[in-house]
Amino acid sequence: MDDQTRTELEAAAFRRLLQHLSERTDVQNIDMMNLAGFCRNCLSRWYQEAANERGLEMTKEESRAIVYGMPYEEWRAKYQTEATADQKATFGEAIKAHP
Repeated sequence: MDDQTRTELEAAAFRRLLQHLSERTDVQNIDMMNLAGFCRNCLSRWYQEAANERGLEMTKEESRAIVYGMPYEEWRAKYQTEATADQKATFGEAIKAHP
């Protein structure tokens, strides 16, 4: 497989991941962090870092809007729920195990 094709496939898979996450607003970031060690905010940070590494200025808010499909604060108001005590405890344990 040539580099261009690999890049196109990776981009397509990333777009599909963003679409999937936009459809699964019931999945909270803390759940993703607890189970997979990353969340939508991580994806947006990685996106911003990739842009900045290539000399493209991108703010945290801009990269979050790309990943969330809307401004972050709007997504939070519509979909984010308060983390349960169990979710917080699991997150705390995960942080200790993988600082």
